[in-house]
Amino acid sequence: MKKPVAIQLYSVREQCEKDFPGTLTELKRMGYNGVEFAGLYGYTAKEVKVLLKDIGLTPISAHVSYEDMTTKTEQMISDYSEIGVKYIGIPYLVEEHRPGGAKYAETIASMKELSTLLKAKGIQLLYHNHDFEFTKIDGKYMLDILYTDLSKDELQTELDLCWVAVGGENPANYLRKYSGRAPVVHFKDFYIEGQTGAKLYDLIGIDDNKPADKSTFEYRPIGTGLQDIGAMLKAVDDAGCEWIIIEQDEPTASKPYSRLECAEISIINLKKY
Repeated sequence: MKKPVAIQLYSVREQCEKDFPGTLTELKRMGYNGVEFAGLYGYTAKEVKVLLKDIGLTPISAHVSYEDMTTKTEQMISDYSEIGVKYIGIPYLVEEHRPGGAKYAETIASMKELSTLLKAKGIQLLYHNHDFEFTKIDGKYMLDILYTDLSKDELQTELDLCWVAVGGENPANYLRKYSGRAPVVHFKDFYIEGQTGAKLYDLIGIDDNKPADKSTFEYRPIGTGLQDIGAMLKAVDDAGCEWIIIEQDEPTASKPYSRLECAEISIINLKKY
């Protein structure tokens, strides 16, 4: 396994809230090289920068909601340029802001402006997908429409390969489709029977208007679910990705693992390849 590995801190958010420095130290011990932020857990940007330097973790990227990006733009840019991230990703768009939505044209204009402001500080704008962007409009996926309506320079991908698979595409092949436009990629493993429903998005505060269902879905540590990790790693090399970011939204429901235990199982299993 050649690429450096970071973790999306949302995966261990409860531990970060209780003891941010201690959690970062533990992640470094496990073998993680870097982190992707989902907030600063009450610390200032300067404090976080010092913490990361002392612990030896690289600040790769951050997820910031589209709402916060557009209403707290100055603070976001100030904080994350101070910390030193290379990328900031929009974690999702609500329905009205997606292709075909009532505010899509406005969203594209805002994203162009955000991209310009971020680039002035040396930061690249990314978009992180779920499976709902694999709905088609006139025969084309919403996600592909988004990446067509914004240039490679304006917006790069942060493909979440779990949601690519749930959306019906082969994760490795879809990643290769965006070769040269995929600097970071989310590795996430899962198990599923049946179709996805609204309960998946309740966990992250997205109301996607999907009916409830009787499917079985659980997040799993890397190498313990349905994903073909070897094929995904080959695609990472082919696509020119710089970093792999592990994310597990919730602990595995069928196992008594904590969030930190899931994170450790994932990095151990990934490094076997």
